[in-house]
Amino acid sequence: MTSPVVTRFAPSPTGYLHIGGARTALFNWLYARGRGGKFLLRIEDTDRARHTPEATEAILQGMAWLGLDHDGDIVSQFDNAPRHAEVARSLLEAGTAYKCFATTEDINAFRESARAEGRSTLYRSPWRDADPETHPDAPYVIRIKAPLTGETIIRDQVQGDVKIGNDQLDDMVLLRSDGTPVYMLAVVVDDHDMGVTHVIRGDDHLNNAARQMMIYDAMGWDVPVWAHIPLIHGPDGKKLSKRHGALGAQEYQTMGYPAAGMRNYLARLGWSHGDDEFFSDAQAQDWFDLDGIRKSPAQFDLKKLENICGQHIAAADDAALRQEIESYVTAAGLPALTSDQADGLEKAMYCLKERAKTFPDLLDKAAFILNSRPIAPDDKAAVHLDTVSRGMLSELTPQLQNVNWEKDTLEEALNGFAAAHDTKFGKLAGPLRAALAGRAATPSVFDMMLVLGRDETLARLNDAAI
Repeated sequence: MTSPVVTRFAPSPTGYLHIGGARTALFNWLYARGRGGKFLLRIEDTDRARHTPEATEAILQGMAWLGLDHDGDIVSQFDNAPRHAEVARSLLEAGTAYKCFATTEDINAFRESARAEGRSTLYRSPWRDADPETHPDAPYVIRIKAPLTGETIIRDQVQGDVKIGNDQLDDMVLLRSDGTPVYMLAVVVDDHDMGVTHVIRGDDHLNNAARQMMIYDAMGWDVPVWAHIPLIHGPDGKKLSKRHGALGAQEYQTMGYPAAGMRNYLARLGWSHGDDEFFSDAQAQDWFDLDGIRKSPAQFDLKKLENICGQHIAAADDAALRQEIESYVTAAGLPALTSDQADGLEKAMYCLKERAKTFPDLLDKAAFILNSRPIAPDDKAAVHLDTVSRGMLSELTPQLQNVNWEKDTLEEALNGFAAAHDTKFGKLAGPLRAALAGRAATPSVFDMMLVLGRDETLARLNDAAI
Protein backbone atom coordinates (compact mmCIF):
# COMPACT_ATOMS: atom_id res chain seq x y z
CA MET A 1 0.00 0.00 0.00
CA THR A 2 1.42 3.37 -1.03
CA SER A 3 1.58 6.16 1.52
CA PRO A 4 -0.76 9.13 1.05
CA VAL A 5 0.63 12.11 -0.81
CA VAL A 6 1.93 14.93 1.39
CA THR A 7 3.21 18.14 -0.17
CA ARG A 8 4.31 21.38 1.42
CA PHE A 9 4.85 25.03 0.68
CA ALA A 10 7.73 26.51 2.66
CA PRO A 11 8.19 30.25 2.04
CA SER A 12 10.70 32.48 3.81
CA PRO A 13 8.83 35.37 5.49
CA THR A 14 10.93 38.23 4.19
CA GLY A 15 8.32 39.98 2.05
CA TYR A 16 5.16 39.51 0.05
CA LEU A 17 4.03 36.25 -1.57
CA HIS A 18 5.95 36.41 -4.86
CA ILE A 19 3.99 35.34 -7.92
CA GLY A 20 6.55 32.57 -8.45
CA GLY A 21 6.03 31.38 -4.89
CA ALA A 22 2.28 31.51 -5.43
CA ARG A 23 2.63 29.19 -8.41
CA THR A 24 4.80 26.80 -6.38
CA ALA A 25 2.15 26.75 -3.65
CA LEU A 26 -0.54 26.18 -6.28
CA PHE A 27 1.29 23.22 -7.84
CA ASN A 28 1.73 21.61 -4.41
CA TRP A 29 -1.93 22.30 -3.55
CA LEU A 30 -3.21 20.85 -6.83
CA TYR A 31 -1.04 17.74 -6.57
CA ALA A 32 -2.15 16.98 -3.02
CA ARG A 33 -5.82 17.89 -3.44
CA GLY A 34 -6.13 15.85 -6.63
CA ARG A 35 -4.93 12.73 -4.81
CA GLY A 36 -6.75 13.07 -1.53
CA GLY A 37 -3.48 13.94 0.17
CA LYS A 38 -2.33 16.71 2.49
CA PHE A 39 -1.00 20.15 1.65
CA LEU A 40 1.09 21.55 4.51
CA LEU A 41 2.45 25.02 5.20
CA ARG A 42 5.79 25.69 6.84
CA ILE A 43 7.24 29.14 7.45
CA GLU A 44 11.01 29.00 7.09
CA ASP A 45 11.74 31.70 9.64
CA THR A 46 15.21 30.71 10.79
CA ASP A 47 16.75 33.93 9.49
CA ARG A 48 15.64 36.08 12.42
CA ALA A 49 17.35 39.19 11.06
CA ARG A 50 15.17 39.22 7.92
CA HIS A 51 12.02 37.59 9.28
CA THR A 52 9.10 39.86 10.13
CA PRO A 53 5.59 39.02 11.38
CA GLU A 54 4.24 41.41 8.74
CA ALA A 55 5.84 39.35 5.97
CA THR A 56 4.35 36.15 7.38
CA GLU A 57 0.93 37.81 7.44
CA ALA A 58 1.38 39.00 3.85
CA ILE A 59 2.10 35.43 2.74
CA LEU A 60 -0.93 34.09 4.60
CA GLN A 61 -3.17 36.79 3.12
CA GLY A 62 -1.89 36.07 -0.37
CA MET A 63 -2.63 32.37 0.02
CA ALA A 64 -6.05 33.09 1.50
CA TRP A 65 -6.92 35.31 -1.48
CA LEU A 66 -5.82 32.59 -3.89
CA GLY A 67 -7.91 30.05 -2.00
CA LEU A 68 -4.94 27.78 -1.25
CA ASP A 69 -6.07 26.24 2.02
CA HIS A 70 -3.58 24.12 3.95
CA ASP A 71 -4.01 21.17 6.27
CA GLY A 72 -3.09 21.23 9.94
CA ASP A 73 -1.27 23.94 11.84
CA ILE A 74 1.36 26.19 10.31
CA VAL A 75 4.83 24.89 11.16
CA SER A 76 7.54 27.33 12.26
CA GLN A 77 10.98 26.14 11.26
CA PHE A 78 12.59 28.28 13.96
CA ASP A 79 10.56 26.50 16.65
CA ASN A 80 12.00 23.17 15.49
CA ALA A 81 15.64 24.20 16.02
CA PRO A 82 16.16 21.83 19.01
CA ARG A 83 15.00 18.90 16.87
CA HIS A 84 17.35 19.92 14.04
CA ALA A 85 20.29 20.06 16.46
CA GLU A 86 19.30 16.67 17.86
CA VAL A 87 19.59 15.12 14.40
CA ALA A 88 23.00 16.71 13.83
CA ARG A 89 24.28 15.28 17.11
CA SER A 90 22.84 11.84 16.32
CA LEU A 91 24.82 11.85 13.05
CA LEU A 92 27.91 12.84 15.05
CA GLU A 93 27.39 9.88 17.38
CA ALA A 94 26.84 7.53 14.41
CA GLY A 95 30.13 8.61 12.85
CA THR A 96 28.53 10.02 9.71
CA ALA A 97 29.35 13.54 10.85
CA TYR A 98 32.32 15.03 12.66
CA LYS A 99 33.52 18.00 14.68
CA CYS A 100 35.42 20.55 12.64
CA PHE A 101 37.58 23.07 14.53
CA ALA A 102 38.74 24.99 11.44
CA THR A 103 38.35 28.73 11.86
CA THR A 104 37.07 31.15 9.25
CA GLU A 105 40.66 32.29 8.80
CA ASP A 106 41.79 28.70 8.16
CA ILE A 107 39.12 28.18 5.51
CA ASN A 108 39.81 31.51 3.79
CA ALA A 109 43.53 30.79 3.71
CA PHE A 110 42.89 27.36 2.14
CA ARG A 111 40.71 28.86 -0.59
CA GLU A 112 43.14 31.67 -1.38
CA SER A 113 45.92 29.14 -1.73
CA ALA A 114 43.77 26.86 -3.89
CA ARG A 115 42.85 29.73 -6.21
CA ALA A 116 46.46 30.77 -6.53
CA GLU A 117 47.49 27.19 -7.42
CA GLY A 118 44.50 26.59 -9.72
CA ARG A 119 43.07 23.87 -7.48
CA SER A 120 39.43 23.34 -6.45
CA THR A 121 38.34 25.68 -3.67
CA LEU A 122 36.01 23.00 -2.28
CA TYR A 123 37.07 22.86 1.35
CA ARG A 124 38.26 19.55 2.70
CA SER A 125 38.57 19.69 6.47
CA PRO A 126 41.63 18.11 8.09
CA TRP A 127 39.38 17.23 11.04
CA ARG A 128 37.27 14.72 9.09
CA ASP A 129 39.26 11.68 10.21
CA ALA A 130 41.13 13.21 13.14
CA ASP A 131 41.50 11.21 16.33
CA PRO A 132 39.11 12.64 18.96
CA GLU A 133 42.04 12.60 21.36
CA THR A 134 43.55 15.44 19.29
CA HIS A 135 40.46 17.64 19.49
CA PRO A 136 41.20 21.01 21.09
CA ASP A 137 39.02 22.70 23.66
CA ALA A 138 37.69 25.20 21.14
CA PRO A 139 34.51 26.09 19.27
CA TYR A 140 33.57 23.68 16.48
CA VAL A 141 30.94 23.09 13.83
CA ILE A 142 29.42 19.74 12.97
CA ARG A 143 29.97 18.69 9.37
CA ILE A 144 28.44 15.74 7.52
CA LYS A 145 30.79 13.29 5.86
CA ALA A 146 30.10 13.62 2.15
CA PRO A 147 30.83 10.65 -0.12
CA LEU A 148 34.26 11.07 -1.72
CA THR A 149 33.82 8.95 -4.84
CA GLY A 150 31.05 8.03 -7.26
CA GLU A 151 28.09 10.20 -8.10
CA THR A 152 24.78 11.30 -6.64
CA ILE A 153 21.74 10.92 -8.88
CA ILE A 154 18.77 13.22 -8.31
CA ARG A 155 15.81 11.39 -9.82
CA ASP A 156 13.67 14.37 -10.65
CA GLN A 157 10.13 14.11 -12.02
CA VAL A 158 10.57 17.29 -14.09
CA GLN A 159 14.28 17.53 -14.86
CA GLY A 160 14.92 13.82 -15.31
CA ASP A 161 17.96 12.14 -13.77
CA VAL A 162 20.51 14.76 -12.74
CA LYS A 163 23.95 13.40 -11.95
CA ILE A 164 26.43 15.19 -9.72
CA GLY A 165 29.93 13.91 -9.08
CA ASN A 166 30.49 13.39 -5.38
CA ASP A 167 33.86 15.11 -5.71
CA GLN A 168 31.79 18.29 -6.16
CA LEU A 169 30.10 17.89 -2.76
CA ASP A 170 31.71 19.36 0.34
CA ASP A 171 31.33 18.23 3.92
CA MET A 172 28.39 20.51 4.54
CA VAL A 173 28.06 22.22 7.91
CA LEU A 174 25.03 20.97 9.83
CA LEU A 175 25.40 22.78 13.13
CA ARG A 176 27.16 26.10 13.58
CA SER A 177 29.62 26.75 16.39
CA ASP A 178 26.89 28.54 18.36
CA GLY A 179 24.75 25.40 18.21
CA THR A 180 22.25 26.70 15.67
CA PRO A 181 21.28 24.47 12.72
CA VAL A 182 21.81 25.51 9.10
CA TYR A 183 18.93 25.85 6.67
CA MET A 184 19.87 22.75 4.63
CA LEU A 185 19.59 20.53 7.71
CA ALA A 186 16.40 22.18 8.92
CA VAL A 187 14.63 21.62 5.58
CA VAL A 188 15.41 17.91 5.53
CA VAL A 189 14.46 17.28 9.14
CA ASP A 190 11.22 19.23 8.83
CA ASP A 191 10.23 17.52 5.58
CA HIS A 192 10.89 14.11 7.12
CA ASP A 193 9.10 14.86 10.38
CA MET A 194 6.12 16.34 8.51
CA GLY A 195 5.86 13.21 6.36
CA VAL A 196 6.43 15.08 3.10
CA THR A 197 6.40 12.60 0.20
CA HIS A 198 6.81 15.03 -2.72
CA VAL A 199 9.03 18.12 -2.74
CA ILE A 200 7.77 20.40 -5.52
CA ARG A 201 9.81 23.60 -5.64
CA GLY A 202 11.71 25.96 -7.94
CA ASP A 203 14.61 24.59 -9.96
CA ASP A 204 16.91 27.08 -8.25
CA HIS A 205 16.88 24.47 -5.45
CA LEU A 206 17.96 21.61 -7.71
CA ASN A 207 21.59 21.58 -6.59
CA ASN A 208 20.44 21.64 -2.97
CA ALA A 209 18.80 18.24 -3.47
CA ALA A 210 22.14 16.48 -3.83
CA ARG A 211 23.41 17.94 -0.56
CA GLN A 212 20.14 17.26 1.22
CA MET A 213 20.19 13.64 0.05
CA MET A 214 23.36 13.15 2.10
CA ILE A 215 21.32 13.77 5.24
CA TYR A 216 18.48 11.48 4.15
CA ASP A 217 20.98 8.71 3.41
CA ALA A 218 22.93 9.21 6.63
CA MET A 219 19.72 9.06 8.69
CA GLY A 220 18.33 6.09 6.75
CA TRP A 221 15.25 8.09 5.79
CA ASP A 222 13.24 7.73 2.59
CA VAL A 223 14.13 10.38 0.03
CA PRO A 224 11.02 12.26 -1.16
CA VAL A 225 10.00 12.48 -4.80
CA TRP A 226 11.76 15.51 -6.27
CA ALA A 227 10.07 17.85 -8.76
CA HIS A 228 12.04 21.02 -9.50
CA ILE A 229 9.94 23.38 -11.61
CA PRO A 230 11.37 26.06 -13.91
CA LEU A 231 11.22 29.69 -12.87
CA ILE A 232 8.87 32.29 -14.35
CA HIS A 233 10.32 34.78 -16.82
CA GLY A 234 8.99 38.09 -18.08
CA PRO A 235 8.00 38.74 -21.72
CA ASP A 236 11.65 39.60 -22.46
CA GLY A 237 12.79 36.13 -21.44
CA LYS A 238 14.55 37.31 -18.30
CA LYS A 239 13.76 36.25 -14.73
CA LEU A 240 10.56 37.91 -13.53
CA SER A 241 11.38 41.05 -11.58
CA LYS A 242 9.93 44.42 -10.66
CA ARG A 243 10.74 45.84 -14.06
CA HIS A 244 8.03 43.53 -15.45
CA GLY A 245 5.38 44.98 -13.15
CA ALA A 246 3.60 43.57 -10.11
CA LEU A 247 5.31 40.67 -8.35
CA GLY A 248 3.21 40.06 -5.23
CA ALA A 249 0.09 37.91 -5.38
CA GLN A 250 -1.89 40.50 -3.45
CA GLU A 251 -0.95 43.19 -5.96
CA TYR A 252 -3.03 41.27 -8.49
CA GLN A 253 -5.92 41.23 -6.03
CA THR A 254 -5.75 45.01 -5.67
CA MET A 255 -5.60 45.32 -9.46
CA GLY A 256 -8.89 43.46 -9.62
CA TYR A 257 -8.07 40.05 -11.00
CA PRO A 258 -10.38 37.24 -9.82
CA ALA A 259 -8.72 34.53 -7.74
CA ALA A 260 -10.12 31.71 -9.89
CA GLY A 261 -8.65 33.31 -13.00
CA MET A 262 -5.31 33.77 -11.28
CA ARG A 263 -5.25 30.10 -10.22
CA ASN A 264 -6.13 29.01 -13.75
CA TYR A 265 -3.45 31.21 -15.31
CA LEU A 266 -0.71 30.28 -12.83
CA ALA A 267 -1.47 26.59 -13.35
CA ARG A 268 -0.85 27.07 -17.09
CA LEU A 269 2.51 28.75 -16.44
CA GLY A 270 4.83 25.83 -17.05
CA TRP A 271 2.18 23.08 -16.98
CA SER A 272 -0.30 21.96 -19.57
CA HIS A 273 -3.12 19.48 -20.11
CA GLY A 274 -3.37 19.10 -23.84
CA ASP A 275 -4.64 22.31 -25.39
CA ASP A 276 -6.89 23.22 -22.46
CA GLU A 277 -6.55 26.87 -21.48
CA PHE A 278 -9.69 27.55 -19.42
CA PHE A 279 -10.64 25.15 -16.65
CA SER A 280 -12.15 24.95 -13.18
CA ASP A 281 -10.41 24.11 -9.91
CA ALA A 282 -11.99 20.65 -9.96
CA GLN A 283 -10.63 20.00 -13.45
CA ALA A 284 -7.18 21.33 -12.49
CA GLN A 285 -7.04 19.05 -9.45
CA ASP A 286 -8.15 16.08 -11.52
CA TRP A 287 -5.72 16.77 -14.38
CA PHE A 288 -2.62 18.11 -12.65
CA ASP A 289 0.38 15.80 -12.74
CA LEU A 290 4.12 16.25 -12.60
CA ASP A 291 4.45 14.78 -16.10
CA GLY A 292 2.75 17.87 -17.52
CA ILE A 293 5.35 20.30 -16.16
CA ARG A 294 7.77 21.59 -18.79
CA LYS A 295 11.52 21.95 -18.23
CA SER A 296 11.79 25.37 -19.86
CA PRO A 297 10.89 28.61 -18.05
CA ALA A 298 7.36 29.94 -18.50
CA GLN A 299 6.76 33.51 -19.68
CA PHE A 300 4.33 35.71 -17.81
CA ASP A 301 1.88 37.32 -20.24
CA LEU A 302 -0.52 39.93 -18.84
CA LYS A 303 -2.83 39.76 -21.85
CA LYS A 304 -3.27 36.01 -21.44
CA LEU A 305 -3.95 36.54 -17.74
CA GLU A 306 -6.66 39.09 -18.57
CA ASN A 307 -8.22 36.80 -21.14
CA ILE A 308 -8.43 33.88 -18.69
CA CYS A 309 -9.74 36.15 -15.93
CA GLY A 310 -12.41 37.51 -18.26
CA GLN A 311 -13.63 33.98 -18.92
CA HIS A 312 -13.79 33.25 -15.19
CA ILE A 313 -15.73 36.45 -14.50
CA ALA A 314 -18.21 35.53 -17.24
CA ALA A 315 -18.65 32.02 -15.84
CA ALA A 316 -18.88 33.00 -12.17
CA ASP A 317 -21.97 32.77 -9.99
CA ASP A 318 -23.44 36.25 -9.57
CA ALA A 319 -23.64 36.12 -5.76
CA ALA A 320 -20.08 34.81 -5.47
CA LEU A 321 -18.90 37.48 -7.90
CA ARG A 322 -20.54 40.18 -5.82
CA GLN A 323 -18.77 38.91 -2.70
CA GLU A 324 -15.38 38.82 -4.41
CA ILE A 325 -15.84 42.31 -5.83
CA GLU A 326 -16.67 43.62 -2.36
CA SER A 327 -13.43 42.01 -1.12
CA TYR A 328 -11.55 43.61 -4.01
CA VAL A 329 -12.98 47.05 -3.15
CA THR A 330 -11.71 46.64 0.42
CA ALA A 331 -8.28 45.36 -0.67
CA ALA A 332 -7.88 48.21 -3.16
CA GLY A 333 -8.78 50.82 -0.54
CA LEU A 334 -11.84 52.02 -2.45
CA PRO A 335 -15.04 53.31 -0.81
CA ALA A 336 -17.16 50.37 0.28
CA LEU A 337 -20.31 49.65 -1.72
CA THR A 338 -23.59 50.39 0.03
CA SER A 339 -26.02 47.51 0.36
CA ASP A 340 -28.20 49.09 -2.33
CA GLN A 341 -25.21 49.42 -4.67
CA ALA A 342 -24.16 45.84 -4.05
CA ASP A 343 -27.71 44.60 -4.58
CA GLY A 344 -27.96 46.55 -7.82
CA LEU A 345 -24.57 45.27 -8.93
CA GLU A 346 -25.60 41.67 -8.37
CA LYS A 347 -28.86 42.27 -10.23
CA ALA A 348 -26.91 43.75 -13.16
CA MET A 349 -24.26 41.02 -13.34
CA TYR A 350 -25.96 39.29 -16.27
CA CYS A 351 -25.32 42.30 -18.51
CA LEU A 352 -21.92 43.28 -17.09
CA LYS A 353 -19.76 40.21 -16.66
CA GLU A 354 -19.64 38.86 -20.20
CA ARG A 355 -17.07 41.37 -21.47
CA ALA A 356 -15.25 42.39 -18.28
CA LYS A 357 -11.67 41.16 -17.84
CA THR A 358 -11.06 42.63 -14.39
CA PHE A 359 -13.16 43.97 -11.54
CA PRO A 360 -12.30 47.62 -12.29
CA ASP A 361 -13.49 46.94 -15.84
CA LEU A 362 -16.73 45.45 -14.55
CA LEU A 363 -17.32 48.28 -12.07
CA ASP A 364 -16.72 50.81 -14.82
CA LYS A 365 -19.46 49.16 -16.89
CA ALA A 366 -21.64 49.19 -13.75
CA ALA A 367 -21.36 52.96 -13.27
CA PHE A 368 -25.02 53.38 -14.27
CA ILE A 369 -26.15 51.35 -11.25
CA LEU A 370 -23.49 52.61 -8.82
CA ASN A 371 -24.03 56.33 -9.48
CA SER A 372 -26.98 58.16 -7.98
CA ARG A 373 -29.13 61.00 -9.28
CA PRO A 374 -28.69 63.54 -10.61
CA ILE A 375 -26.60 61.83 -13.32
CA ALA A 376 -24.03 64.26 -14.73
CA PRO A 377 -23.17 63.31 -18.33
CA ASP A 378 -19.52 63.32 -19.37
CA ASP A 379 -18.40 65.28 -22.43
CA LYS A 380 -18.99 62.44 -24.89
CA ALA A 381 -22.48 61.78 -23.56
CA ALA A 382 -23.46 65.45 -23.23
CA VAL A 383 -23.38 65.98 -27.01
CA HIS A 384 -26.37 63.63 -27.28
CA LEU A 385 -28.50 65.82 -25.01
CA ASP A 386 -29.26 68.71 -27.31
CA THR A 387 -32.57 70.55 -27.36
CA VAL A 388 -34.19 68.11 -29.79
CA SER A 389 -33.06 65.04 -27.82
CA ARG A 390 -34.29 66.51 -24.54
CA GLY A 391 -37.64 67.18 -26.16
CA MET A 392 -37.85 63.56 -27.29
CA LEU A 393 -37.04 62.31 -23.79
CA SER A 394 -39.70 64.61 -22.34
CA GLU A 395 -42.23 63.14 -24.76
CA LEU A 396 -41.08 59.56 -24.20
CA THR A 397 -41.21 59.53 -20.42
CA PRO A 398 -45.02 59.57 -19.95
CA GLN A 399 -45.39 56.90 -22.66
CA LEU A 400 -43.30 54.53 -20.56
CA GLN A 401 -45.43 55.00 -17.44
CA ASN A 402 -47.72 52.08 -18.16
CA VAL A 403 -45.52 49.87 -20.34
CA ASN A 404 -45.03 46.32 -19.11
CA TRP A 405 -41.45 46.47 -17.74
CA GLU A 406 -39.99 43.55 -19.65
CA LYS A 407 -37.32 43.52 -22.32
CA ASP A 408 -39.58 42.60 -25.25
CA THR A 409 -42.20 45.23 -24.50
CA LEU A 410 -39.57 47.90 -23.79
CA GLU A 411 -37.91 47.15 -27.11
CA GLU A 412 -41.27 47.35 -28.85
CA ALA A 413 -42.16 50.65 -27.16
CA LEU A 414 -38.81 52.34 -27.86
CA ASN A 415 -38.58 51.13 -31.45
CA GLY A 416 -42.17 52.29 -31.99
CA PHE A 417 -41.36 55.70 -30.53
CA ALA A 418 -38.32 56.04 -32.82
CA ALA A 419 -40.36 55.04 -35.87
CA ALA A 420 -43.05 57.58 -34.99
CA HIS A 421 -40.35 60.26 -35.07
CA ASP A 422 -39.05 58.99 -38.40
CA THR A 423 -35.72 57.92 -36.98
CA LYS A 424 -33.90 54.73 -36.05
CA PHE A 425 -33.51 53.46 -32.51
CA GLY A 426 -29.76 54.11 -32.77
CA LYS A 427 -30.47 57.84 -32.84
CA LEU A 428 -32.54 57.51 -29.67
CA ALA A 429 -30.02 55.28 -27.91
CA GLY A 430 -27.44 58.07 -27.48
CA PRO A 431 -29.72 60.38 -25.47
CA LEU A 432 -31.01 57.42 -23.47
CA ARG A 433 -27.46 56.32 -22.55
CA ALA A 434 -26.59 59.89 -21.56
CA ALA A 435 -29.72 60.16 -19.41
CA LEU A 436 -29.46 56.75 -17.73
CA ALA A 437 -25.68 56.43 -17.29
CA GLY A 438 -24.13 59.78 -18.20
CA ARG A 439 -21.91 57.96 -20.68
CA ALA A 440 -21.81 57.23 -24.38
CA ALA A 441 -20.60 53.63 -23.93
CA THR A 442 -22.80 51.52 -21.68
CA PRO A 443 -24.51 48.17 -21.46
CA SER A 444 -27.68 47.76 -23.54
CA VAL A 445 -30.25 50.52 -22.97
CA PHE A 446 -32.89 47.87 -22.34
CA ASP A 447 -30.71 46.06 -19.80
CA MET A 448 -30.06 49.31 -17.94
CA MET A 449 -33.78 50.06 -17.84
CA LEU A 450 -34.56 46.59 -16.50
CA VAL A 451 -31.85 46.79 -13.82
CA LEU A 452 -32.75 50.33 -12.74
CA GLY A 453 -36.47 49.58 -12.68
CA ARG A 454 -39.37 51.74 -13.85
CA ASP A 455 -39.27 54.46 -11.18
CA GLU A 456 -35.52 55.14 -11.34
CA THR A 457 -35.49 54.99 -15.14
CA LEU A 458 -38.31 57.51 -15.48
CA ALA A 459 -36.76 59.78 -12.85
CA ARG A 460 -33.45 59.87 -14.77
CA LEU A 461 -35.20 60.54 -18.05
CA ASN A 462 -37.14 63.40 -16.42
CA ASP A 463 -33.91 64.84 -15.03
CA ALA A 464 -32.30 64.80 -18.47
CA ALA A 465 -35.36 66.25 -20.21
CA ILE A 466 -35.35 69.41 -18.12
